[in-house]
Amino acid sequence: MKKIVHKHPHAIAHHKRGIAARFSQFRVKGLSWLAAFMAVLGPGLLAGLSDDDPAGITTYSILGTDYGYRLLWIIPFSTILLVQFHMIAVRIGAATGQGFVAVIRQHWGRAWAYAAVIGLLFANFGTICAEYAGIAAALGLIGVPAWISAPLAGILICLVVVLGSFHRIEKILLFISATLALYIVDGILAAPDWTAIAHYSLIPHLPDDQAGWTAIAATLGTTLAPWGLAFIQSYAVDKKISVNNLRWEQVDVVIGSLLTGIIGIAIAVACASTLHKSGIHIANASDAALALKPLAGSFATVLFGVGLLGASLLAAAIVPVATAYSIAEGLGAPASLDLDAKHFHFFYAAFILLTVAAVSVVSIPGLPLIPLIYSSQVVNAVLLPLHVIALLLIAQNHQIMGSSVIGIKSRLAGLVSLLLILACVCALSFT
Repeated sequence: MKKIVHKHPHAIAHHKRGIAARFSQFRVKGLSWLAAFMAVLGPGLLAGLSDDDPAGITTYSILGTDYGYRLLWIIPFSTILLVQFHMIAVRIGAATGQGFVAVIRQHWGRAWAYAAVIGLLFANFGTICAEYAGIAAALGLIGVPAWISAPLAGILICLVVVLGSFHRIEKILLFISATLALYIVDGILAAPDWTAIAHYSLIPHLPDDQAGWTAIAATLGTTLAPWGLAFIQSYAVDKKISVNNLRWEQVDVVIGSLLTGIIGIAIAVACASTLHKSGIHIANASDAALALKPLAGSFATVLFGVGLLGASLLAAAIVPVATAYSIAEGLGAPASLDLDAKHFHFFYAAFILLTVAAVSVVSIPGLPLIPLIYSSQVVNAVLLPLHVIALLLIAQNHQIMGSSVIGIKSRLAGLVSLLLILACVCALSFT
């Protein structure tokens, strides 16, 4: 017969306190992990999601509309590269405490820094125009003319960036980025062929004409944009990301990149499942929104339009900020969202001038914005190898990186990725 042992009440209480203490310890650890992650959240998420800007939405829409599911693989492929090179850019920022152009200026001289600024400015301005064109297109769906919507948005964004603090601006941008989730709903509403999506997303099918290779280059350029690589490094420095909390920032990078790819696929799938099947061709994202109405319902059109507006506002702040970071760093001037707005700073001056110029271009009646938007993404792809080469050279330089230099596996992976990018770009010339 089993002996029954009665525990003393004090022993039971002590045992319960022990369980509570261990539970509390685990809970505190969990909260500390969450706090550590929340402290670095931002650079990866914003740099990734801002790639789903009007230029990106237009590019993904055209990819799905003109080629159906066939070329979907380029989006997951670009997303893998996005994770890889955003991690390298953040690592450089954490190890050096400097943005991309600032590192070039200090270690390779002012001439190379100026060259980097000119290259980024050349590639970025068309994209900045695309952001305001997206704002005009989204509000144009409800009858607001571009000469009203673009300047008004420019004024509001300038006020937020120039007068706001770093953390306040970041909270606003993260809030706006949440609207991009609407595109996932849009992709589901289109009732796609999930088997075909899985097949064409995982197995590459090469295009047989130059237009197809142009679509691939544009998709690569819009997903892995040079301005995004420059932005995430400078923004990580501005947020004071250090080598000690780099592992949590890498989680932020992975989440932001995966969401970017998922949203890109959702946009392409929404158009492939409806517009491609109906033989409809579009010129821009607003055309896609309007064309979706008879095929997927007015709710899908509303979601597409609201998502376009949110993406436009997000990127209309981030791309000029990325460019202003580079310009200020190239001049050796302070580059931060926390600068005193009461005094002149090249960073804020560059941001305002870029915004005014882009708004002015978008407000010109009859200007062919769509060729500008689409071609700017191809320019991004052409300039991308130069930026990647610079990142890899910096990341494996012991003098610059110290103990944070990348290992042999990362170097080999970077070299393979660079060769694949070059292959996609070179295919434009040989098809």
